Amino acid sequence: MAVSDVEHLIQLLAKLPGLGPRSARRAALYLIKRREALLVPLARALTDAADAIRTCSVCGNLDTRDPCAVCTDPKRDASIVCVVEDVADMWALERTVAFRGRYHVLGGTLSALDGVGPDDLNIPALVARVRGGDIKEVILATNATVDGQTTAHYIADALAGTGVAVSGLAHGVPVGGELDYLDEGTLSAALKARRPVS
Repeated sequence: MAVSDVEHLIQLLAKLPGLGPRSARRAALYLIKRREALLVPLARALTDAADAIRTCSVCGNLDTRDPCAVCTDPKRDASIVCVVEDVADMWALERTVAFRGRYHVLGGTLSALDGVGPDDLNIPALVARVRGGDIKEVILATNATVDGQTTAHYIADALAGTGVAVSGLAHGVPVGGELDYLDEGTLSAALKARRPVS
């Protein structure tokens, strides 16, 4: 039996993160009811994005040009590179407006269980970028997971001897966080990273 266009739309929407079958059904109905105002422009935007978006050959960001806007921005400090696991992590850091250097997107983390090694990620390109450029500091902004920390240690070892400073993000109690709601790993990291109160 052939799947109707509506069912096909629901099935595709259900594959999006955070949407299950019921949420996808509601979203599809919402889009269909607002066909001219929302569904048609959304379909056009998705087609345009699929045609135009490229992966930056320098950092791995997604943009409509290569190199991307971040890599070509002359106001950014090219001597500092922040290494992230995924483009979503880069976008999260960009929202803070606290970092004005450049990025390097790995495309995941090392994982022996999943068979992901250094050559499966953007690690060799990072090492080559550091060796061939004027980079003075690499900030390892991988997630505080076992795979994220393993990846960070691997990169730190790979960059040893290059003369580049390698740093990592601080871990611990978030601003506004209540101790009672934090997990043991976060509390342990916060205790280890304690600093004097001035």
